[in-house]
Amino acid sequence: MTGTLFSFGHGYSAQALSRQLKPNGWRIFGTTRDPAQSQAIRASGAEPVIWPGHTPELDGVTHLLISTAPNAQGDPVLAAMQDEIAERAAQFEWVGYLSTTAVYGDHQGAWVDETTPATPTAERGKWRVHAEEQWRGIPGLPTHIFRLAGIYGPGRGPFSKLKRVGMRRIIKPGQVFSRIHVADIAQVLSASMAAPNPGAIYNVCDDEPVPPQDVIAYAAELQGLPLPPEVSFDEADMTPMARSFYNENKRVRNDRIKDELGVSLHYPDYRVGLKSLMIDD
Repeated sequence: MTGTLFSFGHGYSAQALSRQLKPNGWRIFGTTRDPAQSQAIRASGAEPVIWPGHTPELDGVTHLLISTAPNAQGDPVLAAMQDEIAERAAQFEWVGYLSTTAVYGDHQGAWVDETTPATPTAERGKWRVHAEEQWRGIPGLPTHIFRLAGIYGPGRGPFSKLKRVGMRRIIKPGQVFSRIHVADIAQVLSASMAAPNPGAIYNVCDDEPVPPQDVIAYAAELQGLPLPPEVSFDEADMTPMARSFYNENKRVRNDRIKDELGVSLHYPDYRVGLKSLMIDD
């Protein structure tokens, strides 16, 4: 499988995908708002496009990936280019929209899957639901939705957090989060590109939702560092954004990426993932 991928918002996850695709002969374009990110985009195997700024050229593009964050008005790519994308719908073999498991809202620790209604409580989750609907609403566009859990990987994860002064373990009884290694995001996207199923929604997470303090404790153990002190959620000094994550509690199922896409996770739980990062971080 090969083609031409245009990636809007070519950040951490998109760059992992382009590093996987490039050796197979893909041509990849990736947008950024910041010219200083051009070097990182080139290093991932993509050609940087400053956008907004330069008009994206979609001639010859076979695949679209959208990683740009929405706002209260909706998806910024569609705000700028919906008419052109709609007119070219038949041109694309695959369109992937990177969403978030925040669309499910709070389920008090219960399991959710792709059939669970989207009932977000946070603004960012509501914006994502609207953006998903916008992309899925374009007639003839082969859109696939990927609802990502908390992302970690080289340079991003608990090892980096442990280096912060005043690092603590926030304790909220019963709270769990799902997470996903960036390499597994890349393999899920690649598997979907190889077997398109327009309209499909996939949860992208590992097998084991766990309390966040367990991940921090294991990372400290691996590095031989003291266990960061505990602080209760009610007493913790947190930004409104950080606190909002703890207001939603759910366990996310990932059966569909395995059953439909044949994905076998490289990092099925945080212990395997963190061990792999010892050298990287």
